[in-house]
Amino acid sequence: MKTIPILIMLGLANMAQAAIKRQVVEYKDGDTVLEGFVAFDDSISGKRPGVLIVHQWKGLGDYEKKRAEMLAQLGYVAFAADIYGKGIRPKDTQAASAEAGKYKKDRKLLRARVNAGLAELKKQPLTDSSKTAAIGYCFGGTTVIELARSGANIAGVVSFHGALDSPNPEDGKNIKCRVMALHGADDPFVPAAEVAAFEDEMRQAKVDWELVKYGGAVHGFTDWNAKDPNMPGMLYNEKADRRSWQDMQQFFGELFGTTAK
Repeated sequence: MKTIPILIMLGLANMAQAAIKRQVVEYKDGDTVLEGFVAFDDSISGKRPGVLIVHQWKGLGDYEKKRAEMLAQLGYVAFAADIYGKGIRPKDTQAASAEAGKYKKDRKLLRARVNAGLAELKKQPLTDSSKTAAIGYCFGGTTVIELARSGANIAGVVSFHGALDSPNPEDGKNIKCRVMALHGADDPFVPAAEVAAFEDEMRQAKVDWELVKYGGAVHGFTDWNAKDPNMPGMLYNEKADRRSWQDMQQFFGELFGTTAK
């Protein structure tokens, strides 16, 4: 008899997993073919808020797809965008640095690619296009702030351990949405001067913004694959990961009135 509750729980878990639908989505920015990934809960009826996810410097991969599934379980339509292009997935840090560098040096191109992803999210049949947000990790964290600086029509953006610099701080005045930056307090790759400049940009532009710093966290604190003790500047931090995910959910609750599910 004791096994019955366990079997029921397993059955419910399998049903919940089966309700999450995953699809590869091909779309374009001009003539460039991009390949994104969408996840949503098929057991929910009707439209719901949509969340754009922007990948880290190695391109769209399993990590972002898992985050999309996690957002789908919360009741959102989650679309993981492809900034680099179909099939362009750097295999090592040197190649990733070179690829990411192309876009960090050309913010106009970066903004075009992320706006193409936002447009594709809004096209999804179950997305309530009036309720959208974007999140990004590392390179993607930088990218979603650029999305905001582009003047995109979006409710809010959340940057997880992204660079906060801007070649043109005046672009902060284009921001129409709320901005949340989730930052490792001990991140060696984002200098204090850069953080201060970001704060000043937000203040000068009168943006509705917030910056959350997690003590003891460095770069990549949400990346559960970053566990190499020989790379202390980029390391997973379970507490910061959990707390930042909770902070994001609270932020979305404020944006959309409640969580989607």
